[in-house]
Amino acid sequence: MSNPWNKTRSRNFAETRETRKVLVLCEDEKTAPNYFKKFPFNPEDVLVEVVGTGINTDSLVKEAIQRKEHAEQHGQKYIRIWCVFDRDSFPAQNFNEAFRLAEANGINVAYANQCFELWYWLHFDLQQTSVSRDEYGKKLSDRLGRKYQKNDTTLYDELKALQPDAIRNCKKLLSFYNPCVPERNDPSTTVHTLVEFLNQFETDGNFKKS
Repeated sequence: MSNPWNKTRSRNFAETRETRKVLVLCEDEKTAPNYFKKFPFNPEDVLVEVVGTGINTDSLVKEAIQRKEHAEQHGQKYIRIWCVFDRDSFPAQNFNEAFRLAEANGINVAYANQCFELWYWLHFDLQQTSVSRDEYGKKLSDRLGRKYQKNDTTLYDELKALQPDAIRNCKKLLSFYNPCVPERNDPSTTVHTLVEFLNQFETDGNFKKS
């Protein structure tokens, strides 16, 4: 495949307000959904639907494809669809198939190897060595000054001021891999691409209603 993830293109959409719908499908039901649901946007300008599914990798992308087709059949297409999933210990075949299916069907991917907690940690420091999910939890607990919980609903607000640092660290981390192979590159993540995309919907962003 030409790229390991779908790059977000900054552009103004010509669609009417009624068609400005974004779908974010997350493999887990708490961590990523709780974070992305906190992004601010004007509901009169765009609808951002964040769903925690409990399904992973290629199955998640297949679900996204079904939802995309259903929406198009009913004249309610999404301007962008994202799938958010982790590498974890899923078979390489399923993980790589998720990227293949996403690219073939116009689905954007925000992945994390090994886990979503890497995105949180990059707000504090650049991580260049492999760390398990449990280790991330301990590191985050130390920095937050309290026990990290996967179902925490406050981390978007707590980390917002450090978001530029996290985006910068994500990009620097990816630059260490040439070529970038998500399935093998541990740690690595493209969660920042979805974050940058959602940030466009803020009041003064590119998607502001004219």
